[in-house]
Amino acid sequence: MAYFQGVMKQLMDLIYGYTNSYGIAIILLTVLIKLILLPFSFMQINSMKKMQEIAPMQKKLQEKYKNDKEKLNMEIMKLYQENKINPMGGCLPLLIQFPFIIALFRVFQTYDFGGASFLWIKDLSVPDGTYILPLLAAATTYLQTKIATPAGADNPNASMNIIMPLMIGWFSLKFAAGLALYWVVSNIVQIVQQLLFARPQAIAKEDVK
Repeated sequence: MAYFQGVMKQLMDLIYGYTNSYGIAIILLTVLIKLILLPFSFMQINSMKKMQEIAPMQKKLQEKYKNDKEKLNMEIMKLYQENKINPMGGCLPLLIQFPFIIALFRVFQTYDFGGASFLWIKDLSVPDGTYILPLLAAATTYLQTKIATPAGADNPNASMNIIMPLMIGWFSLKFAAGLALYWVVSNIVQIVQQLLFARPQAIAKEDVK
């Protein structure tokens, strides 16, 4: 992890040397890392897309076998097999991205911005006193999670979809504005990726009997 963190800091310093703006450097570095990890993000988004496509059929199975959990599990696994879906398919890409994301997070958490300002942010080294960044961090986290949730299926993590944005917003109130800016940009890039690559396509399927 220390190695990745060192690489991220060097990249941050390099980009700042060209832009002479810590705010722009944060945005460009976040986008750069997202582009590098795009193949893994695409794998994760593709898995999510497949889950969205079968969501209506899964919903029907849940309604049909709501009183028989064992039969429900068997039918859902059969549905996954017929559509060549690995329910854990989105986990491996996320695990691969995790060291990079954590390293970038730690860099922005401890980076010395020297009191630099950016747009309405007076000092990237301290929390955003206008509360704009915390609100954006919470809103983009919620939107990103909402888009990632398969439509038409019961969501067992519905409560977390509310709690997580609130937690991110609260953290953004406590941490340096530079870190909150990274989180907002990261969410926006992820949202764009999901909208571009994960649009559910209408597929003709027979009604589940």
